[in-house]
Amino acid sequence: MSKVQPPEDPLADLIFALDIKDAGGARTKEDIFIGPSQWMPHGRVFGGQVLAQCHVAATRTVDPERVLHSLHGYFLRPGDIDLPITFSVDRLRDGRSFSTRRVQAYQKGEPIFSMIASFQSENPGLTHHEQMPEGMTQPEDLPSAAEVLGAIPHPVAQYWAKARPFDLRHVQSPIYFEVKGEAVAHQAVWLKAIGTLPASQTLHQAALAYASDFTLLESIYRRHKISWAKPGLKTASLDHAMWFHAPAKVDDWMLYVQESPAAQNSRGLAIGKIFSRDGVLLATVAQEGMVRVPDGPISSLLSVFGR
Repeated sequence: MSKVQPPEDPLADLIFALDIKDAGGARTKEDIFIGPSQWMPHGRVFGGQVLAQCHVAATRTVDPERVLHSLHGYFLRPGDIDLPITFSVDRLRDGRSFSTRRVQAYQKGEPIFSMIASFQSENPGLTHHEQMPEGMTQPEDLPSAAEVLGAIPHPVAQYWAKARPFDLRHVQSPIYFEVKGEAVAHQAVWLKAIGTLPASQTLHQAALAYASDFTLLESIYRRHKISWAKPGLKTASLDHAMWFHAPAKVDDWMLYVQESPAAQNSRGLAIGKIFSRDGVLLATVAQEGMVRVPDGPISSLLSVFGR
C-alpha cells in the first residue's frame, strides 16, 4: 500500500507540493531542489505536478523581474508517488532581456521529466490576442465532476470528484461514461481552483501549468467517440509546451478551449487555449500523447469502476 494518502484539502496539498525546498548545489553550475509527490490512485506522479514543480524550480533561479513566458518539456519515465522528486536547474543563459533554464526532475537517480524554460523582462511591443469563443454555457449552469462522479466509490472516480485542486466543468457533456453528440475533435472546459490562492503570480502561473495537463487529450478521444470507460485504454502524456501571454488568476473561472488537429501511430496532438472569464487569452498549450485503444466495445464506466 502506498505511504502517500489522498489529500483532505486538495488545494493546500497543491500549494505544499509547489513549495519545493532548496537542497543546495554549486550555484555556478546547477541548483538543486527537492519536492514531494502527490497521491494519485494509479500510483504514478501526475504529469501536471512535476511540470508545475519544474516551473517553480526554474523560477527560483531567475531575477524576480523576469517572468516565465514559455516552457517545453518531455515526460521520460513514470514517477512514483511514494518518493520525493529532485530537481536540477542549469542556468543556461542570462541575457539583457531573456534568461533560459534547463530543469531535470529525478527519482532513483533517473530523469522522469526534462524541461527548457525561457523568462523575459517586461518589454512593451506589439499586442493582440485571439478572441474567446462566444455562446459558451456558463460554469454555474454546468455540473461539477463531484456532482457527476461523487457517488461512485472507485478510487479513480473519487479522485476526479473530490481530490483534485481544480473544479472542472465540461461545456459539452463530459466523457467519463460515454461520448454524447457528434465525433468532433474539440471541446471546452471551465476550470478554477477550488479555493483562494496566495497572491503570487509565480504560484498562479505554476498552478495554471498544473491544470493544463488535466483534460487536453480528451479532444482526441472525443473525435473517436472514446470515453474514459473504454476497457484497456492506455494513454500518457509524451511532451508538453506552454506559452504564457498574460498574468493568470487561477482562483477565478477560466475557459480551456481544446482541439486535436491530428492523430496517428498511437499518438495524438492536442492544442489548448486558456482564456480568463472576461476574454483575455492567458496561455496557449500543446501536448502530444500516447493513445492506445484495444479492439472491443466501450463499456459503462460503472462496470470499469466495479459497479
